[in-house]
Amino acid sequence: MSERFNQVIERRGTNSLKWDMLNERFGADDILPLWVADMDFRAPDAVIEAIKEKADHGIFGYPAHSKSLDLAVQSWLSRRYNWEVSENSFVYTLGVVPALSHLINTFTEQGDEIIIQTPVYYPFYDVIEKNERTLVRNPLKYDGKQYDMDFEQLEDVITEKTKMLLLCHPHNPGGRVWKRTELEKLVAICKKHNLYIVSDEIHADLLYEGHSHIPIASIDPEMKDRIFTCLAPSKTFNLAGIQASYIVMEDSATRLKLKKFIATTFTGMNNSFAEVAMEAAYTHGEPWLQELMTYIQSNYKLVTDFLSEHMPKVKWMEPDGTYLLWLDFSQLNFTPAERKKWLIEEAKVGFNHGAMFGEEGQGFERMNLACPASIIEEALNRLKAAYVKSGH
Repeated sequence: MSERFNQVIERRGTNSLKWDMLNERFGADDILPLWVADMDFRAPDAVIEAIKEKADHGIFGYPAHSKSLDLAVQSWLSRRYNWEVSENSFVYTLGVVPALSHLINTFTEQGDEIIIQTPVYYPFYDVIEKNERTLVRNPLKYDGKQYDMDFEQLEDVITEKTKMLLLCHPHNPGGRVWKRTELEKLVAICKKHNLYIVSDEIHADLLYEGHSHIPIASIDPEMKDRIFTCLAPSKTFNLAGIQASYIVMEDSATRLKLKKFIATTFTGMNNSFAEVAMEAAYTHGEPWLQELMTYIQSNYKLVTDFLSEHMPKVKWMEPDGTYLLWLDFSQLNFTPAERKKWLIEEAKVGFNHGAMFGEEGQGFERMNLACPASIIEEALNRLKAAYVKSGH
């Protein structure tokens, strides 16, 4: 296993949201943080070197967009997903959540209904409601191992006011990578009802062995003016602080409409470091990514083997991808508030509490596996001690 991922790097005192905001987040500073979705790993060397080279130049004036970045993104999509798109298909944004907001404002009106499949990445709720749209839930079905889409319920909740569906693919927090048959059914329903699909595919590169990602926009060419895909290197290469993402929009008319809206927000320019970091990651980062996913899967096995042996009442959802693990604590018979208090005060481990992803997440906690195995082991030992002490 690569030593680069075993290395424990001190992040306290670096203005790290994950490590320096523990008291504000959990009410204590002695919590082991396995919550927010960034990694405790250094980015690929090629990305670090590209940023250093830009910094060493010493001039940070207004940047022009680099066409070579478009070509690097285009090549990445072709290599990773066999998805061939024009180099002109990209609209760059400051993050996927801002991209969602731009798309909602461009293609829907206040009061329009937007569907989400719950439980789901918690900013989906805010980006709809804070833009004064009406949130409609299409809850996922849980079979005890993974989530499935409920297509019958989806058809039932669509009304004349429904204009858009936000898809999380791969799914956060459950780790499902939606299969072609599922995507085909979803596209067919949205096509039938003339809905836009905005697909958050930020975790698309983070796949477990044996799984492949199919961009939903590749399913039906006739929907190219109604399916918009949000992507970024931020989860893949641990670049969230760079604040760089892009939307794939293959239809020129809808792309122009979005760009006109973004122009009114004055947020249409990437910073200089974002451009060089993205290009370096997509050009040189693939070997690093392969090592990363081998390591993540090793951490997954470490956690699940430990739980099976020492905490059999704690279950988990089997992920197809991402570096997140959706842990099911429902058999411990805590209320969500009791479990939160127990994890913080007894186990001293910081997860994302399931309820923040929707009411369907009440019995769950989201665990971040993207850290050195030694940190995972410490978290598991803390959990075990609290588990035993509680009499389970």
